[in-house]
Amino acid sequence: MPDRIDGPDRTDGSGPTDGSELAGYATVPYPANPPGGGEAREESGLVAEVRLRRGDFTLELACRVPPGEVLAVLGPNGAGKSTLLTALTGSVRPEHGGIRLADHTWLDTRRRIDVPTHRRGVGLLAQRAMLFPHLTALDNVAFGIRASGVRRKPARRAALEWLRRTETGDLGDREPSELSGGQAQRVALARALAAEPELLLLDEPLSALDVAAAPAMRGLLHRVLGQQRRPCVLVTHDVLDAVVLADRVLVLDRGAVVEQGSTHRVLSRPRTAFTARIAGLNLITGTATGETVRTPRGRALHGSVVEPTTPGEPAAAVFPPTAVAVHPHAPEGSPRNAIPVRVVGMEPRGDAIRLRGETDSPDSEAALAADITPAAVAELGLRIGDEVFFAVKATEVAIHPVSGG
Repeated sequence: MPDRIDGPDRTDGSGPTDGSELAGYATVPYPANPPGGGEAREESGLVAEVRLRRGDFTLELACRVPPGEVLAVLGPNGAGKSTLLTALTGSVRPEHGGIRLADHTWLDTRRRIDVPTHRRGVGLLAQRAMLFPHLTALDNVAFGIRASGVRRKPARRAALEWLRRTETGDLGDREPSELSGGQAQRVALARALAAEPELLLLDEPLSALDVAAAPAMRGLLHRVLGQQRRPCVLVTHDVLDAVVLADRVLVLDRGAVVEQGSTHRVLSRPRTAFTARIAGLNLITGTATGETVRTPRGRALHGSVVEPTTPGEPAAAVFPPTAVAVHPHAPEGSPRNAIPVRVVGMEPRGDAIRLRGETDSPDSEAALAADITPAAVAELGLRIGDEVFFAVKATEVAIHPVSGG
């Protein structure tokens, strides 16, 4: 008989669906040869294919995340995002499928392999920091390191280094009650990474932060994730998190994958109306040059830098369709960004009409949207196929660093 590997924290899929199973999850690296017959394979990174039922809800998907890449999972509440995370951690057992990380098999329902949560080597950064209240920031970070068998002094040295990397090096002696929300989340990130997990999961890591703390934390995540070589799965409802942090995007709706691909392709040229509604932003990628993003064709988009960018590195100019004005000719005056497009679609959007425009460029600025009033459509006499200019003021454009996706 094939081996069965179960843990006491496992459920049969009938538990809560709000992600609460992940609360308090600690990171412990798994052994080099986990029980269950993990076999050496040529593929690397995370490979997952699961079907999981919870009451009337079914999650069914397949995905791959190479080492060093970030996969963002987008979708509305109830789409199955948190259910996916619980399957990856091993908190619930899918009815069918397999999960493999490099040459380690975590789940194979056919062979009845199911490695328990504490042996999967997963690091989790959740919506809230969930730090141990009786430990200092330093001891919180050192906890995961010591749990893997490292002695106290070297564990504390490593924890100090991770606090430094997450820009909290001066907060090591503070208890969680003495930290702000943003500081606590940085310490939680240090704790998740310090144990050197083989897979990193980010579960809405910015949703509990206020508007002042979120951009700084997003910028820190961009820098830290860009330096690591482990696969990472980011669950979020905020498309901006995907823009800044993810190489690839997977869009879920009611447990099914409706679209997946590179971040730029999925968000700038969505193939389904559902994905277009989720995206809801114009995204033009290129390279950072001060307060501009320069596209491969040489167009410069001017805006305001939200998170620090590095000259010559990938960046994106992001702005909402509501910020776009439509002109029959190249505008003069205050708008500093004017992009020639051909109108390829019109659709009602509440009290507005959403125009979809395409440039003649095959690069990053190929698909854009503008929301204008029906009266403006009539006044301009717009028809499908018309050539117009989409204009947006620099004050409406946010510039972010982006991953390679």
